[in-house]
Amino acid sequence: MNWDDTTDTSAEERLVGASADREDQAVEAALRPKDLGEFIGQEKVREQLDLVLRAARARGATADHVLLSGAPGLGKTTLSMIIAAEMEAPIRITSGPAIQHAGDLAAILSSLQEGEVLFLDEIHRMSRPAEEMLYMAMEDFRVDVIVGKGPGATAIPLELPPFTLVGATTRAGLLPPPLRDRFGFTAHMEFYEPAELERVVHRSAILLDVEIDPAGAAEIAGRSRGTPRIANRLLRRVRDYAQVKADGVITKDIAAAALAVYEVDARGLDRLDRAVLEALLKLFGGGPVGLSTLSVAVGEERETVEEVAEPFLVREGLLARTPRGRVATPAAWAHLGLTPPRSQAPGNGQGDLFGA
Repeated sequence: MNWDDTTDTSAEERLVGASADREDQAVEAALRPKDLGEFIGQEKVREQLDLVLRAARARGATADHVLLSGAPGLGKTTLSMIIAAEMEAPIRITSGPAIQHAGDLAAILSSLQEGEVLFLDEIHRMSRPAEEMLYMAMEDFRVDVIVGKGPGATAIPLELPPFTLVGATTRAGLLPPPLRDRFGFTAHMEFYEPAELERVVHRSAILLDVEIDPAGAAEIAGRSRGTPRIANRLLRRVRDYAQVKADGVITKDIAAAALAVYEVDARGLDRLDRAVLEALLKLFGGGPVGLSTLSVAVGEERETVEEVAEPFLVREGLLARTPRGRVATPAAWAHLGLTPPRSQAPGNGQGDLFGA
């Protein structure tokens, strides 16, 4: 139940995609935790953020600007709403792509109330003119509104009430240093451990009025790619299966059978992930093979393989990106139950591809 908004539209239709579709957004609104005490996982971030907010409340001041980075679905939007709730302040939500001109940002900033929280999702995708206006707004609570055009243009300073900006990004490296430096608190959201996801699944099941046993929750958590949003989505699909095919109670066997129907295996790989691995192993002997060649073999666009499938495969240690091309690791052969050729076996020169 700790999730955030969409980023990659190419992955929207995947059951294990981290982006949020309309159904996800509707469910998340009901399941989101309301305060830091309810928020599961991200222990260090929660502890640090709690200190920041408590100190601000004690001073009677607005909280420092906050930058949250991390993969989609880990809780950035949820934390922004919790910040507003903890500060007892209203929240305004927008996104970087929606701010194409400095005037768009000026209109939002000039309408903020004192102490209001402005949540700016995908902040790295904001236009450069708006970004430069944001520098002054964050530091001095002031913006210069340009009136007129050409040599006769005049800059009129507009004072802003103190506010808290919460920026969220999946690509912190794209933020320019002057913008990063203006955030008083920055936090990186990590992927969740299976035990934390089990707690997420149990809490979601209670709120959705679904009966689930510990083994069933563990089965769903283990296939959720370390992402609460995916755990929540898998829970809903398993719930549907349990209601139609069983007595409505989610057990380990029911969860495994349901996710087999949806082609999500025990490690969280789906059809696309396995197609990439099978092509790499069966057609190219484990690699190395170029990305374009691998994409043709899978029947997908190059960008889909590189941006949708590969990140998780690399994170799981099933695939390696090397200067010579994509290479399957021993774990990939083991996961698919295949025997690597002699040239891939340990001690036959393959280890240097992985830096061994």
